[in-house]
Amino acid sequence: MPKPRDGLVWEDGGFDLEPRWTREPSLTAIEKVCRRQLGIGDGANCKVLFYAAGALNKLYLVQRDDVKLIMRVSLPVDPGDKTRGEVATLRWLRRWTSAPVPQIFAFDDSNDNEIGFEWILMELMPGVSAYKRWRSMSMAQKAALVEEVAEYQTQIRMQQGGFQSIGTLRTSKTDEQGQHIEQRDSDLPVTPCKMVSLVFFWGDHYDYDIPRGPFRSSHDWLSSFLNIIILDSKVALREAEDEEDEEDAAEAVEVAQKLLALLPRIFPSIQHPPERSFLWHDDLSLQNILVDDQGKITALLDWECVSAMPSWAGTQMPKFLSGARRDEKPDRDGYEDESAGQDDMLSGGNRDEELDNEGKDELYWIHLMEFEQTQLRKVYAARMQQLRPDWATEVEDGLLKREFLEAVHRCRSGFYLRRISQWVDAITAGDFRRLAETLQTGR
Repeated sequence: MPKPRDGLVWEDGGFDLEPRWTREPSLTAIEKVCRRQLGIGDGANCKVLFYAAGALNKLYLVQRDDVKLIMRVSLPVDPGDKTRGEVATLRWLRRWTSAPVPQIFAFDDSNDNEIGFEWILMELMPGVSAYKRWRSMSMAQKAALVEEVAEYQTQIRMQQGGFQSIGTLRTSKTDEQGQHIEQRDSDLPVTPCKMVSLVFFWGDHYDYDIPRGPFRSSHDWLSSFLNIIILDSKVALREAEDEEDEEDAAEAVEVAQKLLALLPRIFPSIQHPPERSFLWHDDLSLQNILVDDQGKITALLDWECVSAMPSWAGTQMPKFLSGARRDEKPDRDGYEDESAGQDDMLSGGNRDEELDNEGKDELYWIHLMEFEQTQLRKVYAARMQQLRPDWATEVEDGLLKREFLEAVHRCRSGFYLRRISQWVDAITAGDFRRLAETLQTGR
């Protein structure tokens, strides 16, 4: 039997480690698995073609006559748990909500198979990414999309009163000793278990000796998060090649420890019963929303590292609405024309991600997006308020907690450490201030 993380290697990407495949999945092996799972005989038509690739997965189009499916082959970044978590999450969403997510036809949560990697065979969802369609959509269509997202978010939050504890969903039952037993029956209830998250499995983090969930409280989850940062920074401190690197790593340790000391003042260290939680898609970008020709949502994608999170975390804006505030619509004529080669630079050379700048400098489109996001955040908040009358209160009550989480993420990135430290000092002293303001002004 192959090793759990066989086929994966981590390489230095400059700013961070990046996952790489040590071998390519075999199209022949993928076809063999698909034929067996779908009951397609050797003489019948079954074609497998490479479709797309992400940071952690390779997607293959499976065609049988007029039926098209997606086979997604995954790197073993969190062996078994990532696949099981995504399957449980998608099946729960399909059973309890109307959110348009792919149907799962089959999966293998181990690499002990012909392909040599974990895989999921799922429905090919219709539509194109909202990212590609965005500039051709009217503001009314964009507002309607935002309201749709708010409605799906509310559905997810209201189902069954949420969950108890924080972690990635698993289909499981409990034995006489109280231990979770993995089950493949999609009709069984799901429960939060070990958290599957980039923070927890990236690079050497997978081997760190830290609690991984399920977490009884926000305090316990964020404590593990901060301890990962501290362990990471201590490794960087030991491996520092010059004085500047050593100072940066030492400062990161210091700031993370200050956040850890502040943690129990914002989040109770003892939680009984376990904290209520809800599924929260923290990577709902325009690339992960598919739409039809009219801009109506046809699919919400990329649930592979989505977990049941505390209620306050779900009062954040969806990722595609996060951005700088801009109240005035930019004047197109006030911007330069696009320079030659700018589109290649901005898309990183990825032609599939290119957008038509219509001859205008990219800065115009950045500012226009900021203006639209500013307006659409109001649409989202208004719709959430209609759906959940206590929404404004929930958002206000969760403000300091969201600020703390943002400070933790910023600390992990290694930027603005001194200003994060200033913010922690102010909060510790009882002087509340917005993190963004401190990052911008140093006050």
